[in-house]
Amino acid sequence: MSKVPLTVAGAEKLRAELHELRTVRRPSIINAIAEARSHGDLAENAEYHAAKERQSFIEGRIAEIEAKLANAQIINPALLDADGCCVFGATVELEDVANREVVTYQIVGDDEADIKRGKISISSPIARALIGKYSGDVAEVEAPGGMREYEILDVKYI
Repeated sequence: MSKVPLTVAGAEKLRAELHELRTVRRPSIINAIAEARSHGDLAENAEYHAAKERQSFIEGRIAEIEAKLANAQIINPALLDADGCCVFGATVELEDVANREVVTYQIVGDDEADIKRGKISISSPIARALIGKYSGDVAEVEAPGGMREYEILDVKYI
């Protein structure tokens, strides 16, 4: 598996989810399965089958998070020195050339992306267009609505 880029905050969020899955949800589902088993015939026991399905989902998510953390490349944006270049972890202030709307995004890993909080995935079209550019450059982004141009106003590492 290749390296998974994560910010420090993203890695902490995954560790917290993993801890919650292992210490709260896994024991809870084990109890639910035991309770459902006590009701008798497992072939027609909907509670048992639902609990086993939830257990399968939880175990799969635990394995997924463990693999991501094992292959994580954790990057602290505050320690970056990229001389104003747009890189993973950077916070970028952009102006839409067409309508002069100004937006600010941080380029983060896939698991951390949350557009409402201004965090865009490194694999998104806009982030891919920004990587390697500097303040003052114009990035062309192929968006679902057509080609968009963004001028990079500022690049910060916070």
